[in-house]
Amino acid sequence: MGTSVIVACRGYVTVPMPDIARADSPAVEGIPTLHSLDELLRLVRPGVFVRYSKGPEDDDGSTSRDYESGLDLPGLSVNPLCPELWWTRPLDEWLARQICNYAHLKDDSDDERRAWILSGDPVGRGPDNEPLVREFTPLAWVSDDLIHEAKRLYEARFEVAKDSTGG
Repeated sequence: MGTSVIVACRGYVTVPMPDIARADSPAVEGIPTLHSLDELLRLVRPGVFVRYSKGPEDDDGSTSRDYESGLDLPGLSVNPLCPELWWTRPLDEWLARQICNYAHLKDDSDDERRAWILSGDPVGRGPDNEPLVREFTPLAWVSDDLIHEAKRLYEARFEVAKDSTGG
């Protein structure tokens, strides 16, 4: 069993973090790779996010950019893993949705973007109201298996792409 930390996250209690297989990543040697939503669930606490990019080493010291306005943002765009107070559905559904929200960035890019988990303190909000973090600590890579599991759960439990107009 890995580090034993129990943290309340807006009504959810995360459980002790298990040992996770280590990744031999050329970018950040030694951070683990998560292979399931159950493993990801154990990392959920305030200040933990998912990001799609080339990785922590590439992002170190950089910030995101709002391409529509041309403005540099004060931090990196991330998606929160700790649910909002209004979320009353199961935590795994929140995680699946957060993983899937920007999975297209990995699929649509030619620049080897990957999903990875980080901790950090928000320094503002981006144009899509996403948190922005400046200083961060990489926690784990997200495997394709975890992304596929998240997509299956998301598509099974949500009305994907439905909007307020009923479309």
